[in-house]
Amino acid sequence: MRQASISRTTKETDISVSVNLDGTGQSDIKTGVGFFDHMLDQLARHSMTDIHVRANGDTHIDDHHTVEDVGIALGQAYKQALGDMAGITRYADTHLAMDEALTRCAIDVSGRPFLVWQVEFPHSKIGTFDVELVEEFFRAFAMNAGFTLHMATLYGTNGHHIAETCFKAVARTLRTAMELDPRQEGRIPTTKGQLGG
Repeated sequence: MRQASISRTTKETDISVSVNLDGTGQSDIKTGVGFFDHMLDQLARHSMTDIHVRANGDTHIDDHHTVEDVGIALGQAYKQALGDMAGITRYADTHLAMDEALTRCAIDVSGRPFLVWQVEFPHSKIGTFDVELVEEFFRAFAMNAGFTLHMATLYGTNGHHIAETCFKAVARTLRTAMELDPRQEGRIPTTKGQLGG
């Protein structure tokens, strides 16, 4: 089973995360940041990954540490659950529409982390949530999971819709990239013989 659990404790946050990559999209998420919980629910549901998150952070300062550190822990959990990545599809891309917003996502589950971020928001906040934290989350997630992640919002005017297309696009793309390809027969999908180096 492709499952993993990660705990991370610092002076700023106390986080526990568990994932099941072959789940049914169930989520049980409490970070203390309501909009972020909603986005992580979307990540679980549309990737068909079961995700459990508990986070206690210094949200009396702001939400930055909590969002970033959840990204770190969640990325580490995905990396651990994927193991040597034998048999996975590896590459995938998605165009995700939500009303007026359209976001493109491409992923290489390669073990080599990289983030290209071409997403702009019309305002600095969605409710009380700082929109710059969307990028911070995905950077922390991609770097710790070992994913090459390219994100671009092609157009959109509603900040909530733009953020949600980002999370849903990553979810749908990850679902495909992490799927086991029966034609691979357990092989690692690279001519190098291993991923991550």
